[in-house]
Amino acid sequence: MIFNEEFETLPRAALEAIQLRRLRALVDRVYALVPAYRQKFEAAGVRPEDIQTLKDLQRLPFTTKQDLRDNYPFGMFAVPMEQVVRIHASSGTTGKPTVVGYTLRDIQTWSELVARSLAAAGVHRHDIIHNAYGYGLFTGGLGFHYGVERLGASVIPVSGGNTRRQIMLLQDFGPTVLTCTPSFALHLSDVAQDLGLNFQDFKLRVGIFGAEPWSEAMRQEIEKKLGLDALDVYGLSEVMGPGVSVECQEAKQGLHIAEDHFIAEIIDPHTLEVLPYGQTGELVITTLTKEAFPVIRYRTRDISSLNPEPCKCGRNLVRMTRLSGRTDDMIIVRGVNVFPSQIEAVLMEVRGLAPHYQLIVDRLNQMDTLEVQVEVDEATFSDEVRKMQQLEKGIEKNIKDYLGVSAKVRLVEPRSIPRSEGKAQRVIDRRQI
Repeated sequence: MIFNEEFETLPRAALEAIQLRRLRALVDRVYALVPAYRQKFEAAGVRPEDIQTLKDLQRLPFTTKQDLRDNYPFGMFAVPMEQVVRIHASSGTTGKPTVVGYTLRDIQTWSELVARSLAAAGVHRHDIIHNAYGYGLFTGGLGFHYGVERLGASVIPVSGGNTRRQIMLLQDFGPTVLTCTPSFALHLSDVAQDLGLNFQDFKLRVGIFGAEPWSEAMRQEIEKKLGLDALDVYGLSEVMGPGVSVECQEAKQGLHIAEDHFIAEIIDPHTLEVLPYGQTGELVITTLTKEAFPVIRYRTRDISSLNPEPCKCGRNLVRMTRLSGRTDDMIIVRGVNVFPSQIEAVLMEVRGLAPHYQLIVDRLNQMDTLEVQVEVDEATFSDEVRKMQQLEKGIEKNIKDYLGVSAKVRLVEPRSIPRSEGKAQRVIDRRQI
């Protein structure tokens, strides 16, 4: 289902005309109202009147998370505080959070974009949504909450945690849609199994999962265990929250970006050169309609690529590929770049492994080491040492062949890797301790 057919199916020329008009208005506004942007523009030798085409966007400087921290808490806001009706902050664990604000119109825009995402995933007003994204400063919970209400469906604002209670509510309330992180979806499945319950007996038919990178293999695992259609959604607090892009249920071939509200670019994270469609690099986003907290060429650190081809679902919006990781989540092991999702893709091809793993990076005798700890399922776990060692060696060979890096694989007992009720901690880098 297409929620806003007028904008989601616009011909390319009409869409780009809207983008240019909104971009020029945005640049005028931040130059006049946000001192930090005015200083960055002047340092780059660019003024608002220099933006005459969409290609001129490349003349503008990038915005980074450090810029937001340097102007903590409200220095990047483009409206006076009396117009800010809500404040969120990033879920970062180091330093001060990045703070974002919303006007009433921003909240209305955000609600519509999440409603679009829900509709693209096949959700309709007769659905009941079990919203297990965290509420509070994190944008996920409230972002989805308002989007569900805008769509006209019912929302259960359960938030994260209290897993056994959530299982009870999934049973008793009969929701048809689950929204949470993919790792928490698998955790729910494990807890249900412990309780002697089967997700196939629940009424869930659609799951919308985001806030962390996940692979196609994990999608298949989630769909098998939870008995639903699993779709990817993308957003980040600094840009808006959930609703920036989403997979459509018809194709599941990339996430449609709401281009009437965002301009997406892909850059080489080292040279900062803008890359053509189809090439993989760092995703950069410019917000076109945000009032309180607009960002220009924000470096997301997320790794993706863009596909401009129209989709069979009828949307003409550019699609981004699912994230392969983040530039700041990337592990460099003996000169080789490794993303957790690449390791996950190798692991999920091996029969008998559970989708729970951690990567332990360390340094021994001035040499980087990588250990992959992965759970085996109940049926595979064995006291026969030789059998387990053979499986470990086979996985080590697969990782070496696929990624070109040597890793020590250690199979561990079912349920021995810590579970997360939010974003899973995939990497423990002991080199930094």
